[in-house]
Amino acid sequence: MKRIAVLTSGGDAPGMNAAIRAVVRTGIAAGLEVYGVRNGYAGLINGEMERLTARDVGGIMQQAGTVLRSARSKEFREEAGRRQAIRKLAERRIDGLVIIGGNGTQTGAFELFKMGFPVVGVASTIDNDLYGTDISIGADTALNTVLEAIDRIKATASSHSRAFLVEVMGRDSGYIALMAGITGGAEAVIIPEVPIEPDDVAQELLDAYARGKSHAILVVAEGAKPNAPHPFQ
Repeated sequence: MKRIAVLTSGGDAPGMNAAIRAVVRTGIAAGLEVYGVRNGYAGLINGEMERLTARDVGGIMQQAGTVLRSARSKEFREEAGRRQAIRKLAERRIDGLVIIGGNGTQTGAFELFKMGFPVVGVASTIDNDLYGTDISIGADTALNTVLEAIDRIKATASSHSRAFLVEVMGRDSGYIALMAGITGGAEAVIIPEVPIEPDDVAQELLDAYARGKSHAILVVAEGAKPNAPHPFQ
């Protein structure tokens, strides 16, 4: 193996640039040529690749987002699109691909692997919902950001004797909501994995107020689904 490429795809996550830097500099240290693919799988299909040096990734660790940028690609979901991507890699004589991203991104990586192209998947998603890793790139930063918000909201809730609902990311996974709710001292946490009745949540809060509670924080993952026919209001 003499040449590898690295790409980021899907939603950006804190730490992606640090991962890009690590891939590039580790590859160069191992005697490899390293190429960066711009705009995710869409860029891969279009052949948007350029060779990267150690200097190219200098000073990017603290930058948010991804310097390689990201994009969705409907074409890549089809076999014809994936074959086009492999052709573009062959044109540059790329021997392997490092793919940084979340669920959808790693699904694409697996499809390339099944077609015989060597890939390494790097788990990068704030939802922390990828099998095989304890914590994915971006999850810790996201959790701490939510906790900071809860701490600030709690001060206002306490001052005005109010209840606040904090909605966080998590379409299918309640990791952020659960960890932030426990650590931030929320009165209720609502996650996709455990459907609940909105009336039950309301009763829990009423009971807490009856015991002398003067304020409340509810943390809700965006994908939480109630059992009741009406949504959370």
